[in-house]
Amino acid sequence: MDAGSGELRRCAWAGVDPLYVAYHDQEWGVPVYGEQALYERLCLEAFQSGLSWITILRKRPAFRAAFDGFVPDAIAEYGQGDVDRLMADAGIVRNRRKIEATITNARATIALRDHGGLDALIWAHAPARPAPRLTEAEVPATTPESVALAKALKGHGFAHVGPTTMYAAMQACGLVDDHVVDCHRHGVVR
Repeated sequence: MDAGSGELRRCAWAGVDPLYVAYHDQEWGVPVYGEQALYERLCLEAFQSGLSWITILRKRPAFRAAFDGFVPDAIAEYGQGDVDRLMADAGIVRNRRKIEATITNARATIALRDHGGLDALIWAHAPARPAPRLTEAEVPATTPESVALAKALKGHGFAHVGPTTMYAAMQACGLVDDHVVDCHRHGVVR
C-alpha cells in the first residue's frame, strides 16, 4: 500500500484504466498452463506487436469469438474464407500476416503434440528467478531465454514469435516476475 493513501502500489504501466488495472492485478504474471491457454496468449501477444496492450485487452472478447475460443484444432482448419471473414471483422486487429500466423501457429501447436506439447516447450524456457526489478526501466525487452524460446518455436513452424514478443508472453504467462519490487503483486506467484 501507498503510505497514507490506502492505495495499492502497482507497476506504473497498469495506469488507472479499470481494464488494465484488473489485468495487472489478476492475470499478468500469473502462471498459465495448458495448450489452449498458452496458444491464446501467444496469438494475442503477436497481435499486440506494434500496438498498445490495452487495445488487445479491449478487443479480447471479439478475438475469442472470431477465433473459436482459440481452440487450435478449430483454427487449424481455417481456409481463405476464414481469413477473408477475419479481415472484415472490425472487432479485432485486421492484419493479414497476424491472422495467417494465428492459423499457422494452430497447425504448429497440433504438430507439437508429438514432441511434448506447447506447454512443455514454453515452460522449458522459464528462466531462473531474475534479480528483482527496482524500476520498470530495468525490465529488459528480451532475454537469452526469450531468444531461445523464439528460436525453438520457429523451429517447430511457428510464425510471428520473435524474442521481444516471446518475452512479453513470458511475463504475461508467469514465467518471470517482472512486477517491480514496490508493486503489491511482486513475488506473489511462481
